[in-house]
Amino acid sequence: MRKCIRIFSVVCFFAVSAIMMLLMVGYIRIPDEMSVTEYDRMNVGKTYVCQALTGISAKSPDAIEDEYVTSIKLFNIFPIKKAKVTVTQRKYVVPGGNVFGIRLYTRGVMVIRIDEVTTPSGNVSPGRNAGLKEGDMIISVNGVSITRNKELSAIFSSSKGESLKMQIERGGQLKEIVFTPVLADDSSYKGGLWIRDSTAGIGTISWYDRNNGIFAGLGHAVCDVDTGEVMPLAGGDAVEATVNGCYKGSSGSAGELCGVFSTGIIGDLYINGNTGIYGVMKEYDKSADTVPVALKREVKEGAAQIICTVDESGPKFYDVMITKVFSSDTRNQRNLTLKVTDKSLIEKTGGIVQGMSGSPIIQNGMLVGAVTHVFLDDCTEGYGILAEDMLETAADINPESYSKAS
Repeated sequence: MRKCIRIFSVVCFFAVSAIMMLLMVGYIRIPDEMSVTEYDRMNVGKTYVCQALTGISAKSPDAIEDEYVTSIKLFNIFPIKKAKVTVTQRKYVVPGGNVFGIRLYTRGVMVIRIDEVTTPSGNVSPGRNAGLKEGDMIISVNGVSITRNKELSAIFSSSKGESLKMQIERGGQLKEIVFTPVLADDSSYKGGLWIRDSTAGIGTISWYDRNNGIFAGLGHAVCDVDTGEVMPLAGGDAVEATVNGCYKGSSGSAGELCGVFSTGIIGDLYINGNTGIYGVMKEYDKSADTVPVALKREVKEGAAQIICTVDESGPKFYDVMITKVFSSDTRNQRNLTLKVTDKSLIEKTGGIVQGMSGSPIIQNGMLVGAVTHVFLDDCTEGYGILAEDMLETAADINPESYSKAS
């Protein structure tokens, strides 16, 4: 009898210890706030501890609310904690995969190089003397807005060597400097600055919303090729483009799609940010098939597909593996890693190449993200961004504030 009591006591001790441990782990791992869609909120607590062990007390599925507080319990008996649940409506978009041309105009002009000017008395650098740095954006001179390189050159030429009040943007901050052009040995006044006021390239459309025409592409910002700085967007066009060839990627060398612009403008560009480039289409298929957008916690390691255009035949599905999903909530272009496993794509391109940025990633019938970067040491591997982050950026666009062609 005593032996049975001892055994029972030991079993109870370990059972209580296990329950206490699960309660502690659950309290630590379950967040105080979480986001779910209206169709899966009954599984909130189960996601974070163990599906067989925990449950929640929730309202009737018919009583859809934006927010509510739920009690998460172990074995549906022992309370772990209360959590605030935000219920979001599942988003649906039309996946892309087709290439498009990007014509982007900057807000102000970007300083990409600062040179010396040869004068009768020697070499002088007006830019260095004024405190300019490569990557600075020149916004205005003497109160006159600058949007093109030729406008700045004209002001220097007519300055007669007088000091100019120049407003610049550096690191998101505006500041004023004094800039003095100098008389060059060819008898003209110059500033010794190399300037960029626009850029162009091709990328891949990730998705568009058939309700309002908002679209996203690239999955990363358009940056200046010389300075690496994000190009501040003053306006731009998304234009039709076709792929007419490809330079295959190899170890140590990124490949590239060869695209050609056509005259047709498909949309206006409004955001050039860390999560991609965004705009509003002028015309779009309002009846196109949509796919659900996956929440971050729904993206898993394993088989997936990307949609991309690598030749004149148009967008096609290619097999990949999602090899890592990063848990960080930081919004950037490296939320996951993937590896191309499709032999036909590897044969055509060597893997991921420039121009494929923005190619949508599909997993379990949902849009989970977009391709953003290639690994130079292995061009079959690269990074991707989560689609949910791209949708959050696109929410800043109000199509009604822009005039679109019908």
